[in-house]
Amino acid sequence: MKKAVIIGLGLIGGSFALELKKRLQYTVVGIDKNPQHLQEALALGIISEAIDYPQIADADLVLVAVPVNRIAQVVHEVLDHVGENTLVMDVGSVKESICKEVAQHPRRSQFVAAHPMAGTEYSGPQAALYDLFDGKVMALCEVEKSNWKLLDRALDISKALNMRVKMMSPTDHDLHTAYVSHLSHVSSFMLGKTVLEIEKDEAQIFDLASTGFASTVRLAKSHPQMWTPIFLENKTNVLKALTEYIKNLENFKYLLETDQADAITQNIKEANYIRKILK
Repeated sequence: MKKAVIIGLGLIGGSFALELKKRLQYTVVGIDKNPQHLQEALALGIISEAIDYPQIADADLVLVAVPVNRIAQVVHEVLDHVGENTLVMDVGSVKESICKEVAQHPRRSQFVAAHPMAGTEYSGPQAALYDLFDGKVMALCEVEKSNWKLLDRALDISKALNMRVKMMSPTDHDLHTAYVSHLSHVSSFMLGKTVLEIEKDEAQIFDLASTGFASTVRLAKSHPQMWTPIFLENKTNVLKALTEYIKNLENFKYLLETDQADAITQNIKEANYIRKILK
């Protein structure tokens, strides 16, 4: 049977493990520096065994699903241990810094820089889900630097998980994800923080919260140990996105202060265009 090693047994790594077993009949083993995560992953049947780096040489696939600030270091260590036919992939939502740090490794061609654009606000092995990746995008970066046979394997895995593959440069990836993913998390975190600071009565929040508030602030439940490194690793693009967002917020505040109903309506109409993009 094909063997996959998952390094980092949280939501994405755990969900990937479930899908590899279900759809591609992989034997899946795991590595995680958190002993509790290892025990939970074993108990939940996400992995069949806990191993360490010297035991990955015979793996067909190694998936690195650790926080983004640790991915490059872990990929280096993985490439030092794998066999010549092992595909190494990561799942980080920031790509440029990782690609730069891995660029000079003698086995760089065995690495496929990937980002499955899927997730929930929950973390840890217990958050792992079947069908998490269905219909989602798998972004692959710097594919020209990957061995074509191993790249084909990465494409086959992505398609087996029912994902749409999009190839792009790391620079483009990081810019686009800053706007469509990272900014929405900043917005949700700060909305949640603002409401908690202003509304001291938690019971009122629960009693009056509409579905609109709940869906908007959902991402504020996301794990800080995952998202702080993402914001810092993609700092330049996140700051660019934040600058534009704050400018629009300040403008909306001014329109409200000056009772400019027509301009407020026009702003909302312009935002409504998103309906045509996100159906």
